[in-house]
Parts: sequence; C-alpha cells; structure tokens
Amino acid sequence: MAFVSVTRLRIRSVRFMPAFVVYAFRSRQQAREAPGFVTGALLHDREMTFWTMTIWDAQESMRGFMTSGAHKQVMPRLLNWCDEASVVHWSQPEATLPSWAAADARMRATGRPSKVLHPSPRHASLSYREPRTAAGAIIK
Repeated sequence: MAFVSVTRLRIRSVRFMPAFVVYAFRSRQQAREAPGFVTGALLHDREMTFWTMTIWDAQESMRGFMTSGAHKQVMPRLLNWCDEASVVHWSQPEATLPSWAAADARMRATGRPSKVLHPSPRHASLSYREPRTAAGAIIK
C-alpha cells in the first residue's frame, strides 16, 4: 500500500514569500532524498496558495520526513505565515499520483485544517476556491 499526503498552504502576505520559497526548495530537496519517498508533485495555485502531494512507502516514512530537516524547521513559521492550511492523508494500492482534482476532492471530504495564528474566514470550513490545476510540477 502507498501512503498519500496532500497539503494546502495559503501565504497571507507577500512579505513571507521569499523565506517561504527558500524553505519550499529545501523541503523539496529533502523529500527527494528521504527514505521511503516514492514520488510527488507541487502545485502553485492562485492567491499565493501552494499544494504538495507526496507518495510514501509507509506513513512512518512520511512522518520521518515531516519531523526532520528543513521541513521541521519551517513548520513553526507556517503558523504565522499562513492564513489557510490543511492536510489530508490516505492509503491506496498503487504508488501513482492521483489528479489534483482527486486530491482536492479528498481534501474537502476528509481533510482537516491545520493550526494557523491568523485564519481567514474560509480556513476552518475548507471553503476555498477550486484549485487552478494547470500550474503543477512533478517532484523528480
């Protein structure tokens, strides 16, 4: 079974973008090298919103990535940088990336909001706009 992790982050101010971009590149590199990483994709949505979708050989591998390196360093900063953040996980038989539309549907159906210090009115209900899925890229 493959373990899928999808996150959605909306950066609340352009002033946080330079540091966010630096940590995003570092976290992407960390994921590429992480034990158990199978594949992944990134999506630059509208309104400074960013999605990640990763597939792991097991949930423990994803947790090891999440709690180490650049990803661990940036997580506390996201509390202040984001006004919307959410996550969804699931297991599936195949280790192939679902479509962004499928990831969005899962997020809305079974995802949960993450803690942020300055939530938007849409944060808790996950009532964000449908993602613009044409700006995605595979993590190689």
